[in-house]
Amino acid sequence: MNKIFLFLIIVFSGFSLKVFAQQENYNLSLIEVVNLASQNSLDAFRYKNMYLASYWEFRYYKADKLPSLTLTATPLDFNHYRKREYNFQTNEEEYVLRDYFNSEMSMQLNQKIGLTGGSLFLSSELGMVQNLGGDKNTSYQATPVSIGYQQSLNGYNALKWQSKIEPVKYEKAKKEFVQSQETLAMKSTAMFFDLVEAQIQLKIAENNQSNADTLYKIGKGRFQVGTVTQDELLNLELNQLNATQSLNKAKLEVERSQSGLNSYLMMDKQTRINCIVPSQIPALQIRADEALDMALKNNPEILDQGQQMLEQDRDVARAKSETGLSTSLFAVYGLNQSAENFDMVYDEPDQSQRMQIGLSIPIIDWGRRKGRLMMAESNREVVNARVRQSRIDFEQNIFQSVMEFNLQAEQVRNAAKADTVAQKGYEVTFQRFLIGKVDVIKLNIARNDRESARREYINAVKTYWNYYYRLRMLALYDFVKGESLTAEYDKIIEN
Repeated sequence: MNKIFLFLIIVFSGFSLKVFAQQENYNLSLIEVVNLASQNSLDAFRYKNMYLASYWEFRYYKADKLPSLTLTATPLDFNHYRKREYNFQTNEEEYVLRDYFNSEMSMQLNQKIGLTGGSLFLSSELGMVQNLGGDKNTSYQATPVSIGYQQSLNGYNALKWQSKIEPVKYEKAKKEFVQSQETLAMKSTAMFFDLVEAQIQLKIAENNQSNADTLYKIGKGRFQVGTVTQDELLNLELNQLNATQSLNKAKLEVERSQSGLNSYLMMDKQTRINCIVPSQIPALQIRADEALDMALKNNPEILDQGQQMLEQDRDVARAKSETGLSTSLFAVYGLNQSAENFDMVYDEPDQSQRMQIGLSIPIIDWGRRKGRLMMAESNREVVNARVRQSRIDFEQNIFQSVMEFNLQAEQVRNAAKADTVAQKGYEVTFQRFLIGKVDVIKLNIARNDRESARREYINAVKTYWNYYYRLRMLALYDFVKGESLTAEYDKIIEN
């Protein structure tokens, strides 16, 4: 039994050593965490594939404008059936069993005409039919070449509207991808500072517990000589117990924040990140007019507003085309020949032409077409009004964000000074308490002031970087480097 127990200890010890060996520690700054999030996070993967979907949609639109060549073939078509026919010998109709073997092939080249919205096509066809019953004759038919054109004449050109809307959609998708990187930065910044706050709170809790233990020991000695009252000693003991509880809570909060950041960065759960708090902030004051100009130029919301207005104009144009006379044109010119021998089917083909004009004239529709047009125009007015309001709100948001950012830099400097003063104040109060010049109440006040000042400083730095990345997200502009934000789109597609 002792040997088994010893063996289990060795096995579990080895397992613990293996787990401990896998644990990795990193010292990461805010910028490094942001970069890791933009490369490894699940959000980064999702945003990348959203962009790729838009890219391939745009590629489809461009390919649809190019000529298309289609081969259509029916190599085998066997038909065994009874057909109703007139028998001239008996002067009666009867059902006759027929067996046919058909085979046909065609090739067609199509080209959409963006200027008119019509379609030009060039085709070639070859077919064969063989009667498997009776004389078993075979016949061939060929259309060596035919050219045709199809056009709707109602005034609505879908291709023209596509050429206006699709490039705007793709440009918006590119801007949205760049904006998503700033969204990632904001999210990773929040998680980074959550861990920073937890780690700092843990250090404070550890320091408080150490101080509480020391003070309680000193208090017990002073109580013995009568320089500390019983209520003061009880207060010191209570502080010691509270410090222990606070330490346990701080450890749990660090684990929670660490686990959340590890998961977001797709790191192993055993990884430990020591956050390096930014000691400096950029000496940056942003002009509101510059931020607004960049935002109007780069923000995908502006492109989306333009897209919405184009789509409403398109819907009105389509509704107008359906209110009155609707006409269409279909014209084909080609060569055609049939023969019983394949080598003669292309000899001296005859000309073939076809011209078709279709008309659709509404006579009584009880106002449905007019209703569709009025509804489309009303929807356009609603969307235009909403876009104008969105533009006003967008501009106000830019000005507000710039003002908050510029003020936050001063808040960070003030919070840093307050943190330094509170730390020095606590140290002085602590030393005075040790020599009996200050009571427990003043020491607790000094400690609370120090903790509060530290939290206020971290929160001020967190808010500053949140405002900074938020402005970058709105304007898609790097205000430090003075250049618009972009992405390596070709590499995204290659990967």
